[in-house]
Amino acid sequence: MTDPFGFLTTPRRPVPARPSGERLGDWHEVYAGQALLPLVSGQARRCMDCGVPFCHGGCPLGNLIPEWNVYAAHDDWCTASERLHATNNFPEFTGRVCPAPCEDACVLALGGEPVTIKNVEQAIADEAWARGHVRAHPPERLTGRSVAVVGSGPAGLAAAQQLTRAGHLVTVFERSDRVGGLLRYGIPAFKLEKRHLDRRIAQMREEGTRFRTGVAVGTDLDATAMRSAHDAVIVAVGATEPRELAVPGRESEGVHQAMEYLTAANRVAEGDRARPSVTAEGRRVVIIGGGDTGTDCLGTALRQGAASVVHVDVKPMAGASRREDEPWPLVHPRIHRVSHAHEEARDRDGDDPRVFCAAAVRFERDAAGRVEAVCLTEVDPSDRAPRPGTERTLPAQLVLLALGFRGPRHGTPLTAALGLVPDDRGNFARTAGFAARAADPVPEGVFVA
Repeated sequence: MTDPFGFLTTPRRPVPARPSGERLGDWHEVYAGQALLPLVSGQARRCMDCGVPFCHGGCPLGNLIPEWNVYAAHDDWCTASERLHATNNFPEFTGRVCPAPCEDACVLALGGEPVTIKNVEQAIADEAWARGHVRAHPPERLTGRSVAVVGSGPAGLAAAQQLTRAGHLVTVFERSDRVGGLLRYGIPAFKLEKRHLDRRIAQMREEGTRFRTGVAVGTDLDATAMRSAHDAVIVAVGATEPRELAVPGRESEGVHQAMEYLTAANRVAEGDRARPSVTAEGRRVVIIGGGDTGTDCLGTALRQGAASVVHVDVKPMAGASRREDEPWPLVHPRIHRVSHAHEEARDRDGDDPRVFCAAAVRFERDAAGRVEAVCLTEVDPSDRAPRPGTERTLPAQLVLLALGFRGPRHGTPLTAALGLVPDDRGNFARTAGFAARAADPVPEGVFVA
């Protein structure tokens, strides 16, 4: 602990965002940047270095949070980066896009406000890059073994980097024309500027990882031949199967899955296209789904100049604090949160764009088959059953479905060739060691992320 009274004398103060009006005029990240390092150091001093650091349990990666908080508090960004990278290959990504369950689990959250762990993580990562502390780590010796990684999203990249540093010859296959997967085409630049991704990929190339883009394994490249050419294969294709909304009018023109919309916007930002194939410009937009993907759609629609945006959430509006049935240190409690995108909509249009306890029951379309309205009904907060007599209609020229994902796509040439089958949750069936598992024997050396 750097300051035994820091949590008492220093109030929580997150890194401020740029003014919303300024943010809506560009696609840059919302935060003010590294000019506020003294603020971050002061916030790190609030960490109590608990004997039982519940933040560890709250972090899916098990980050050594109290350790690097101590170094950040003393402005030792090099050592802080070393401890941060000990458990996290890409802290510059997670420090920007992770929902920070570690902060929900922070002991200070039990009776007050948690440490701004996410801000500290991002600051450590960015300052380490700025000072040249993040370098390539090519292997000292090669093992003579080769590994194919299918998919270049965060899981595939992390696996590839670790295996390359262990001395294996690693080739990453990506079906898109650029490396990055979800990081490249799913997450908007105002949350993660792609220069951070390009910088990390350049480091991986320097370490020896090879990338092949524009290759859909199972279609462009025979999956069985790929497996035979490598000692091991890791399938890290991500959860790409979206949940559908089976209501009348779903086939109307102008009703799209969120990822289709976000990918189109990101391709324009990358310079691949002059205009997106799906745009909110000048349109009345309805977003269905209250999670992070929905807020990404909201921020994107506002920047494209949507005439209006309504964000529909089937869940009730949460309270300002934890409910009794969600006690600390349970992560992801139902607490009312205002994202930067919601703040931008409120500042632009004068009100929070969200509608709670509502569900779409049908889409109405014009004579040409284009969507023109969404019919909503109120739902019971306990079981989400529709409430009779509560239907209302919202005008809509673009509807975005952000209902989450069911898991990876099954029944493809890739999964068939490698013998991959779903488990009871829709993921690829696997052993505790991440080896693929199926009813029929799976070729040895096939792993799934």
